[in-house]
Amino acid sequence: MAKKKLFGNHIEPACEYCENGRMTKDGQMVLCERHGIVAPYFSCRKFIYAPLKRIPKGNKPLPQYKQEDFDF
Repeated sequence: MAKKKLFGNHIEPACEYCENGRMTKDGQMVLCERHGIVAPYFSCRKFIYAPLKRIPKGNKPLPQYKQEDFDF
């Protein structure tokens, strides 16, 4: 039985969450140690997955309840 990784077993390489890349201050580009300034979804053969750089998706908003939902 294979061990399941944090974000699944199949992870598409992207410089956005690579060990060699750092996001710019504006969050639009990645500063790669090997290729310079690249797009966040660019990837190369030197990709090293860094799971802590992944930004989780936000939670779904809670449904709006009315007072009558709580009355017996």
